[in-house]
Amino acid sequence: MKRFIPNNQSILEWLKAIGISFLCVLIIRTFFFEISPVSSPSMEKSLLTGDYMFINKLSFGPRLLKTVFSVPFINQKYYSTLISLPYMRLFGSPDIERNEVVVFNYPREDEHPVDHRTYFVKRCIALPGDSFKIVDGLVYINNKLADNENNLQFNYHLKSEQLLDSSFIARYNLVEGGKISDNKDYSFTLTNNLADTLRSKTYITKIERNVEEKGMWDEFVFPYNVHYKWNVDNYGSLKIPAKGDTIKLDTLNLCIFEKIISSYESNSLELKNDSIFINGVYSTTYIIKQDYYFMMGDNRHNSQDSRHWGFVPEDHVIGKATRIIFSKDKLYDKGIRWNRIFQSIL
Repeated sequence: MKRFIPNNQSILEWLKAIGISFLCVLIIRTFFFEISPVSSPSMEKSLLTGDYMFINKLSFGPRLLKTVFSVPFINQKYYSTLISLPYMRLFGSPDIERNEVVVFNYPREDEHPVDHRTYFVKRCIALPGDSFKIVDGLVYINNKLADNENNLQFNYHLKSEQLLDSSFIARYNLVEGGKISDNKDYSFTLTNNLADTLRSKTYITKIERNVEEKGMWDEFVFPYNVHYKWNVDNYGSLKIPAKGDTIKLDTLNLCIFEKIISSYESNSLELKNDSIFINGVYSTTYIIKQDYYFMMGDNRHNSQDSRHWGFVPEDHVIGKATRIIFSKDKLYDKGIRWNRIFQSIL
């Protein structure tokens, strides 16, 4: 048998084929679509930990690369900021609708360029120009109730006459929570329908949603200022900034717009003797340069979202999560969730 010995020509052909294939994958991933895992329960029950979601980047217009010199497919590593391109998107600005499930770069990772920040997935609750508030856990947009309680999860306090063991947790697929006292007190994350189901059990003597009272200030809630006594269940009212808006600035509301002015829109910002200086100029107003969005998880009490870190800028938006491509139950080790494969994300 004659042994095949590769020559320089065949090696070059193989390298060419590999290079073209790599380039095609890079172009598709950058401009068309991407598959990414769901690694937190913040969007349950819409998205479960272990789901792999299809991200359609054409939905909002493909975003051009910002960091020219970087190793593809690896976030937060192996890049150079020697050349950074300005934000640009094919087909204009993203046309996001309320309640769409959006994938974006995590805004608080200032140490990395935008396109190398962690992927987050949340629901777009409020659009640029909307008036937004939360009252007792439910969202109001432009003073109209926008939430459907049946699609959301909240933390509930349960009191039981009997021990709620692992079989109970598995039967009702309870992902988060457990016993909080030796007096058979429990805290579980539940949908409204599941809470009603558990109320019908004779051994459950008490079940009520946990709600932080209005006026209770949570220091970890945006904008982290005691003047705004907001928490995750009672928040706002807050207007979402839109491109072209002229906002009046003062020492009380500067905490809301500080990151927009200094970080997202790259201005120098100083506060001297209660006077605001932008790029060295005394300023009482500022014109917003891009659109902003308010994102929240469906798992309302177990989600790090815009309530904790503020607005999501337009240039952080990656694409729309449209479909579950694959799903595996890693919590209970039940294997592949066949019923979720190719399911639409609503």
